[in-house]
Amino acid sequence: MPKRANNEGSLRRRADRSWEARFTLSNGRRRSLHAKTQAEVLEKLHTAQKAMKAGLSATPEKITLSTYMEQWLEESVRPRVRPYTFQSYRQNVRLHVNPELGHIRLDSLTAPMIQAYMNKKLTVLSSRTVQYHHAIIRSALGQAVKWDMIPRNVAKLVSPPRVKKANISPLNPVEAKGLLQAVHGDRLSALYTVALAVGLRQGEILGLRWQDINLLAGTLTVVVTLQKIDGLTALSEPKSDKSYRTVKLPDICVDALQAHRLTQDSQRTLMGPAWQNEWDLVFTKEDGSPLSRHAVTKRFQRIFQNAGIKKRRFHDLRHTCATLLLAQGVPLRLVQEVLGHALFSTTADIYIHVLPVLMADAAIRMDEVLAGV
Repeated sequence: MPKRANNEGSLRRRADRSWEARFTLSNGRRRSLHAKTQAEVLEKLHTAQKAMKAGLSATPEKITLSTYMEQWLEESVRPRVRPYTFQSYRQNVRLHVNPELGHIRLDSLTAPMIQAYMNKKLTVLSSRTVQYHHAIIRSALGQAVKWDMIPRNVAKLVSPPRVKKANISPLNPVEAKGLLQAVHGDRLSALYTVALAVGLRQGEILGLRWQDINLLAGTLTVVVTLQKIDGLTALSEPKSDKSYRTVKLPDICVDALQAHRLTQDSQRTLMGPAWQNEWDLVFTKEDGSPLSRHAVTKRFQRIFQNAGIKKRRFHDLRHTCATLLLAQGVPLRLVQEVLGHALFSTTADIYIHVLPVLMADAAIRMDEVLAGV
């Protein structure tokens, strides 16, 4: 075996046929890593050295969870997740995890400490949010184990809180038609039509650009999503790989978008140099600048109130699209593709309440087919 340079660590095979790697920390102390194969111990050595260069394991016996979490966010999380996801991780760590647990030494953190943290947070936060915090801590400690900074991931010993299934409130067909009538003539009527008929997420709709829509072919492609990251509005990657999708537009959407484009062209001409639509967004404010989620939702709920329709969340338009498709016999797998869910199980779990009705309808149709045989 070729001799390794200084600070690269040394390898040797032990009597039990396992492998050991030894290297020197910045404080002069030696550390040993063990694995069954040479490849595995080399991988451990490389990740440990990378962590040491990032300042994570120079003095592992003194590093606090707060220090580790901040470094973990920058070195491990930021390079591999979408900007909006990173912002969410960082915000929850800085506002919740670090203030409560950050003073504890990384190697002194215990499962009961994490359990006590979650119990306390459950008194002020939703069970879903606390479950999210548990997932962040578990992921962070899992990386610390890979970097050989702690012997085990104590977060795995803690059961996250159960999350109650959220009640969805889709519009029924009568309400859906009533909504389309209520938004007729509204400047953003096409936005609500697309949300209802195609089921896009709010960020996907607000990030739609004219280059993503082919009115002649009647198709719409989700490529980006409009997000607010660190206080700045930006076009970001969609939620998951499955979120990248092309959907066929119903004629009602094509007609609405064609009318909307003519209106927007007139507004652009009227505004002249003051027009601010640098991304060529489909749906904008009157000066061409991006719409905010809050403003769209507020406008949406005011329309509901004026139309005498029960108050809903904007996201319920997406649920409405799915339930209307299922009610018309569209296969669940196709509904998954339309909505852009990463997993089929997600679609099935959300809309399981619709399936008994569809199964009853399927039985009736089977009787009709086989009657008299």
